[in-house]
Amino acid sequence: MDQNQHLNKTAEAQPSENKKTRYCNGLKMFLAALSLSFIAKTLGAIIMKSSIIHIERRFEISSSLVGFIDGSFEIGNLLVIVFVSYFGSKLHRPKLIGIGCFIMGIGGVLTALPHFFMGYYRYSKETNINSSENSTSTLSTCLINQILSLNRASPEIVGKGCLKESGSYMWIYVFMGNMLRGIGETPIVPLGLSYIDDFAKEGHSSLYLGILNAIAMIGPIIGFTLGSLFSKMYVDIGYVDLSTIRITPTDSRWVGAWWLNFLVSGLFSIISSIPFFFLPQTPNKPQKKKKKKKKK
Repeated sequence: MDQNQHLNKTAEAQPSENKKTRYCNGLKMFLAALSLSFIAKTLGAIIMKSSIIHIERRFEISSSLVGFIDGSFEIGNLLVIVFVSYFGSKLHRPKLIGIGCFIMGIGGVLTALPHFFMGYYRYSKETNINSSENSTSTLSTCLINQILSLNRASPEIVGKGCLKESGSYMWIYVFMGNMLRGIGETPIVPLGLSYIDDFAKEGHSSLYLGILNAIAMIGPIIGFTLGSLFSKMYVDIGYVDLSTIRITPTDSRWVGAWWLNFLVSGLFSIISSIPFFFLPQTPNKPQKKKKKKKKK
């Protein structure tokens, strides 16, 4: 009888141990997936900051407009943050985070699309600001011509060393892409942290949060590295003969391969979204399903 009782206790203990193991594995898988999304989030932020000067030069837009484009991320974030925070905990949080990462990736790819529609970049052959003297003379020439143009009918009169403003509105793609990135990034932090707080062991939430923030620092490292690398590549690399390009990265007319930054960032965000679609709503959900089947 003692042996039978011992076997029964062992049999009862095994399901509970399997449940705990699967519970821990489910939470660990979520933490691993969330770590990738945190890296993608910080990577996208750094990529935008490091590419902003090249976007300004490529689209020939004003600094104020570039600031407005950069702020579109916060606009997208504000549009959905209340709804995500309120309804997120009631829905499938891992899938919502996965959808957010996917949208964030689509936003990065959309930001890079204008490069493929605008044609080749043509820099001014007359503007070459490599020294303080050239900079001063060019600035004074620009100011003089701007003042003279106020008294003339045509606003497109520009002097030597001044660039004509572009009439292209392709920067709207960058604006919309950055806004999508803000919308997609919204559920990552609030839903991710609430999921950990709900299912992590007591006292472990702060540890997991510290680990996530530490791992997130990989994003800026990768972002600054890629930004430095791609900024040294000519914007139309792969499309034009680089031997014909007479300017260097130190030239004020130089535009780096900013679009490669967003392509890499966008694809990484899309890849980071995949694991979330295979995670359960709660770590112990598969075990509950099995119990229900047994009762039937």
